[in-house]
Amino acid sequence: MAEIHITNEEYNAKIEELALKVYEDGWKFNQVICIAKGGLRIGDVFARIFDVPLAILSVESYKGEGIKSSQGAITFSRDLAKTTPNIGSKALLVDDLADSGVTLKKSKQWLEHFYGFYFDEPMRSAVLFYKEASTFIPDYYTDYLKDSPWIHMPFEKYEKENAIEEIKKKLRS
Repeated sequence: MAEIHITNEEYNAKIEELALKVYEDGWKFNQVICIAKGGLRIGDVFARIFDVPLAILSVESYKGEGIKSSQGAITFSRDLAKTTPNIGSKALLVDDLADSGVTLKKSKQWLEHFYGFYFDEPMRSAVLFYKEASTFIPDYYTDYLKDSPWIHMPFEKYEKENAIEEIKKKLRS
């Protein structure tokens, strides 16, 4: 399986590129919903750039040891974490990637089931990386990855068992 390594600089540039694609499309949304953990950074930046409220849907779908874990059963948080009493009427769902598409598909279904009565129009979605293997087609994305490679995100170094020891060593040298 092919692999791609993304640096912090590349990751941040991809978020900005994605924001520009959404902006240039002209669609005005009034709520960004990010899927945690992968969509947190994107959601935060989008909420700041577009000056809209941020809601967070915590979803867990990957389990297993090591960085290359496998997708398992999907678990949703009990509710959205949000700072407004209601959710916006035009929502943009963001995540870092559409891998298999299952998490995005089920998250969209969950949101429509519990919050759909707030939406004036169908929710749209945005991801940085859209893999060919995904069954979910996002409305916006920066990169279409034909061969569905494994993506090493810059923050996965914190998922290692000895991450805190590496941090201590780095900061004390």
